Amino acid sequence: MKLSRRLELVASFVEPGSRIADVGTDHGYVPIWLVKQNTAVSAIAMDVRPGPLERAQKHIKLHGLEERIETRLSDGVSKLNSGEADTVVIAGMGGELVIHILEEGRHVWDSVKTWILSPQSELDKVRRYLEDQGFCIIKEDMTCDEGKYYTVMKVIRGTMNLSRDSYYLYGKYLAEHKNPVLKEFLNKEKCLYQNVLKQLELHGTEGSKSRKQEILLQLQWIEEILNEM
Repeated sequence: MKLSRRLELVASFVEPGSRIADVGTDHGYVPIWLVKQNTAVSAIAMDVRPGPLERAQKHIKLHGLEERIETRLSDGVSKLNSGEADTVVIAGMGGELVIHILEEGRHVWDSVKTWILSPQSELDKVRRYLEDQGFCIIKEDMTCDEGKYYTVMKVIRGTMNLSRDSYYLYGKYLAEHKNPVLKEFLNKEKCLYQNVLKQLELHGTEGSKSRKQEILLQLQWIEEILNEM
């Protein structure tokens, strides 16, 4: 089977020999691929909705992997027991939901060795939460899939200090490692904000002045990262 570029990047973060739990598994593509590649020795495909879980079950059966991949109806990791998985994948959902799943999953914080996160929004909030709760991002990467940009994080228990708003927004690891996809993304964002700024300069309302200050701040943060790259 062939994964999308986004899911391929997510799967590449899983270490060989892992026992994974895939939260919000949808079609079950990630656990199926990982088990077929013998990267994961076993997997639990989890979803909060019966429909996606039934689709995952059909795909798992199609590949003959019922013995190695279990499906489980679960709100986040609420039904995951301590010690069942050493790696948890949370991908394809907004940042607030990722934070909610982590917060409700405190019962497995000590038993899960690695968290692989790919929030689709509010990455700054996710990074701040991780820092505040004693997690450390040890690896990050980005990809562009069908015109959209995605970030994947490899997270373990530990300490980190991101220290700057630009790092929370765009990723300290990505900046320090001069990630080419991040650079491409930031240059596009820079052009977008500059065009918005030109439009705002045509108006003199209080609202436009306030928005202009927000845009200038965003451009400052983008320049901070680009200057490191």
